Amino acid sequence: MDSITIWTYLLIAAAVVILIVAALLIAIVLTARKIDSHAKDIWQAGKLIAGNTVSIWMLKDTNIVAGDILKTAQSIAGVAGSIDGKLTTLSQTLTKGA
Repeated sequence: MDSITIWTYLLIAAAVVILIVAALLIAIVLTARKIDSHAKDIWQAGKLIAGNTVSIWMLKDTNIVAGDILKTAQSIAGVAGSIDGKLTTLSQTLTKGA
């Protein structure tokens, strides 16, 4: 086998290796693009979920405010009951004196 034949085989082998490497690189690029596309879809879904569930996290604050309102309403009811009792006593006192 002469040197020209050896060089020919080496060039053919190198060309085949280059084609295989190029094909693999193209496959990697296409796969990376698919992953990026799926990541964008996941990101969008996550933002929608976060937007739809933010009210659940706000319920904690709502429950605290509702508890404060209940305490105030109970206090008002107690004072109103006390006023009602005093007015009833006053009415009875005035009725007896009349």
